[in-house]
Amino acid sequence: MLSFSKKSKGFFIDINGEAALMARTSAPEAPMVIEEIREVPVADEAALQRAVKELPNTRSSGYLHASCGVYLPHRIVRRVTLDLKRIKETDYFREICTQQFRLEEDKCVIAVLNAADGSDFDATKATTQKEVIFTGGTNDEILAKQEKLLSLGVFPERLEIGTLAVLGALMNFHAFAQLKSPTLMLELDADSTQSFVIGAGGLDVSRSIPHGFEAMISVVQKELNLKDEESARKLFYSNTFDFTNMGGVLTRKVLKELQSLIGFYEVQTGQSIGQVLCTQMPPKLAWLGGSIAKELGVEALKLDYVDWLKSRGITFASSVEPSGLDGRWLAVFGLMTFYDAAPAAKK
Repeated sequence: MLSFSKKSKGFFIDINGEAALMARTSAPEAPMVIEEIREVPVADEAALQRAVKELPNTRSSGYLHASCGVYLPHRIVRRVTLDLKRIKETDYFREICTQQFRLEEDKCVIAVLNAADGSDFDATKATTQKEVIFTGGTNDEILAKQEKLLSLGVFPERLEIGTLAVLGALMNFHAFAQLKSPTLMLELDADSTQSFVIGAGGLDVSRSIPHGFEAMISVVQKELNLKDEESARKLFYSNTFDFTNMGGVLTRKVLKELQSLIGFYEVQTGQSIGQVLCTQMPPKLAWLGGSIAKELGVEALKLDYVDWLKSRGITFASSVEPSGLDGRWLAVFGLMTFYDAAPAAKK
């Protein structure tokens, strides 16, 4: 049996609302080969612990050291236009957090990044760069995610908001694929939808929509004449009924907000959304992504993981089949990649 040094392998784990997506690589940084991938339902904690233990681990501590992506229930990932005249004011950033995001400074962790490339914002060097991303969350939610990972046997060497990993990866893919029009990225969960517009200049728009999967349950009940919402919920998540033809009706509330967002964006920029990507859609609800794209009159973005990752020095082992990997895996691959250099354009 081959023996590896402590730094010989890389481990990456993204835990969303439905599943834990795991990857083992030949090295912790590129160039590297993706040797193994796994998907485990988050509801099955015993299966999660087994999956972690089955990944090769040389750490004497017994913990699997990994780069981890998590999704805080009240995560902040918002684009903000700064008032350059106030940047040097001591309380300016605190004011944004408390007034716009309603966060208490001593109870949260917030980072400020440049919207164009995700690099750290430096107020002392700011002159004309006023478009930034405020991101972070409350200490309690961050601590809860850390404790959950530790209970699974995972030590998070790097803990990142999964949304940021996806945005960084999508920006890089956008440049690699030389997409001519902006991309609408959506994170749907039970009670809300996080929406983002990625353009040639980085993150152009971010907005939280107060409607998610649960807003569709009452519609299912009404349209199918079911006795209660619980019956509708079980049917909706079961994948035993074809809801494709009902897509426009089910997503009406979300679509209304998205159409408003897109309309405003197109008027402001003169650019039209060209494609949409849903990054956290559970496999049983994968049809929703296509339905949303159809109702918006755009294409669903097709991700070429093989060529894009190859441009970043990352390849797949022959035992790993990448062709069936959906948009959720962009978060895992986003944890693997660093964007200090532009990608080679796709030929």
